Amino acid sequence: MGMGAVENAILIAGPTASGKSALALHLANDIGGVIVNADSMQVYDVLDVLTARPGPSDVRAVPHHLYGHVPPSMRHSVGAWSREVGSLLSSGAFDGRRPIFVGGTGLYFRALLGGLSQMPDIPREVREKWRKRLAAEGPSALHRVLAERDPAAADRLAPADGQRIVRALEILDVTGRSILVWRGEPGTPLVDPATAERIVLDPDRRELARRIDERFDRMMAQGAVEEVRRLLAMNLSPALPAMKAIGVREIATMLAGEIDAYEAGVRAKAATRQYAKRQLTWFRNQFGPGWRVQPS
Repeated sequence: MGMGAVENAILIAGPTASGKSALALHLANDIGGVIVNADSMQVYDVLDVLTARPGPSDVRAVPHHLYGHVPPSMRHSVGAWSREVGSLLSSGAFDGRRPIFVGGTGLYFRALLGGLSQMPDIPREVREKWRKRLAAEGPSALHRVLAERDPAAADRLAPADGQRIVRALEILDVTGRSILVWRGEPGTPLVDPATAERIVLDPDRRELARRIDERFDRMMAQGAVEEVRRLLAMNLSPALPAMKAIGVREIATMLAGEIDAYEAGVRAKAATRQYAKRQLTWFRNQFGPGWRVQPS
């Protein structure tokens, strides 16, 4: 176990709308816990209602960390989130209080338990250098460069896979070590896997679909449209994660006058059900025997 990993943490994973936040709040009240967000969309500011972040009364009742602290103009990552959890740990946020990590992003839980390799940060100028070369020369030319410098990594990548080739070259440039070496090194657990209690919520599918529908209608009534309007006014790149939050595109299409509110709801609800299905598949395939499956 890594130095200073949190003991007796509670991890609550599950698909969207499965009642994770309510369970976390209930447990936190019971045991004097502190709640930490483990959902990659709930880190973004502006989209309070649309990402189903805990409301003001919940936040007053129990300490909540890492919610809505990232501007939508930024691209947050699992690495950045892990560092923030590390800062909470060293600042004493969990002293005498059990942390309850709650969310729907499987990778964040893998990082907590030490299952993600620690990839280095790439300075912007290095990233831009290789992206420009990719645009100018094409992927197979860069694949040849990689084959000379790191044959083992090049062997595993298709010559057309520009994004991954660039990633391997960036890491080689910055660290002098192969991406394969980095991948092979496990991360340091932030929570002690031996004492962590792990719960994954597994709701009845029909019931989940009903909750998703009801929740989206409630979001529309509670200001989701206003949030999307504010987000669109920021003129952000559509490639940013916050712009991909479910409901943003559907409400934006409605605001542009192309569809009505009913149709926006139909599309957003369908997209949310698809997302929940992907989450459930991920949890089934990635979460091993240490997780207790709980109907919700």
